[in-house]
Amino acid sequence: MLDELTDEQQAVYAMALDFAAAELAPHAASWDRDEVCPAATLRRAATLGMAAITVAEARGGAGLGRVEAALVFEALAGACCSTAAYLSIHNMVASLIDRFGDAAQRLRFLPDLVTMRHFASYCLTEPGAGSDAASLGTTARLDGDAYVLDGSKAFISGGGRSDLYLVMARTGAEGARGISAFVVEKERPGLSFGRNERKLGWHSQPTAMVHLDGCRVPAANRLGAEGEGFGLAMAGLDGGRVNIAACSLGAARACLDQALAHVKERRQFGRPLADFQAVQFTLADMATELEAARLLTLAAARKLDAGAADATAAAAMAKRFATDVGFQVVDRAMQLLGGYGYLADHAIERHFRDTRVHRILEGTNEIMRLVVARHLLAG
Repeated sequence: MLDELTDEQQAVYAMALDFAAAELAPHAASWDRDEVCPAATLRRAATLGMAAITVAEARGGAGLGRVEAALVFEALAGACCSTAAYLSIHNMVASLIDRFGDAAQRLRFLPDLVTMRHFASYCLTEPGAGSDAASLGTTARLDGDAYVLDGSKAFISGGGRSDLYLVMARTGAEGARGISAFVVEKERPGLSFGRNERKLGWHSQPTAMVHLDGCRVPAANRLGAEGEGFGLAMAGLDGGRVNIAACSLGAARACLDQALAHVKERRQFGRPLADFQAVQFTLADMATELEAARLLTLAAARKLDAGAADATAAAAMAKRFATDVGFQVVDRAMQLLGGYGYLADHAIERHFRDTRVHRILEGTNEIMRLVVARHLLAG
């Protein structure tokens, strides 16, 4: 896979691997156990450009593409999938402000996002609007020079911890065309948060409900024109889907490496496990499927960079395939380690919990199939 990358891309990947080994891997288990959000570590990642990977260099970002972003998230997720995934969400918000914001909005919000002095969350899902995101019920009513937002958002990564919330709310009629996007600062009156959700995984990032009760937001905080919010949200999800696919790849790669080391050392019936053909076949399938998922993910990233007409379908394919394959590889790695793989002493157990949600978020894998099918039928 590395042979197909440019020298710059290989350097980005190597940098992220080094950072993951030095800054994430030694602490990931304790962050998971104690449910600690590693703010200082995230800010150190930001000094290397990892908080604003696709934000233009002129605005303080790394100015890189989706391929480089996918490589970064794969590398980081091999050490701590939960932390890598939150960084992906932060990047999504920064990228959307860079892409769709006006000059004043970029100047107001991006400097603190680039450095991660401010953390960001993406707020689309609601208690009654998940896969059918266009049916969201949060409203934004124009009142003079401000909008008044009312509603609730569910399953928000960084909820209560982040400083900025990119909120999708209804300013017009029912359906996708009535939705607009707003940047809401944490200190706005009327913005509040539910308790931290208790989750199977992703323990290094808090998840909470976000409530808007008469939350008054300046009209200058609307991102894009009225009615453009849903398109903006979907554009963010295209990149997010490739990123979360890459996170699955990173976790699965780490588990495959651990399984390989184990079967070479572990002996049963007088022989190393690696000598048994059933084990060899399992390893071969894991490696083959993982490589296929990586190639599909990088292909989708290239399509996003090129603005290809089928980029959305490609991102959906990559997300569906890589998150399914990634979880399956982690599961089989656990099986190869036997009882050891089930213990929290080994990272496989944590990766198993962390990667399960990838098949649900950024659009469930069932929705990914719908996206792909609609593209095929439209053609």
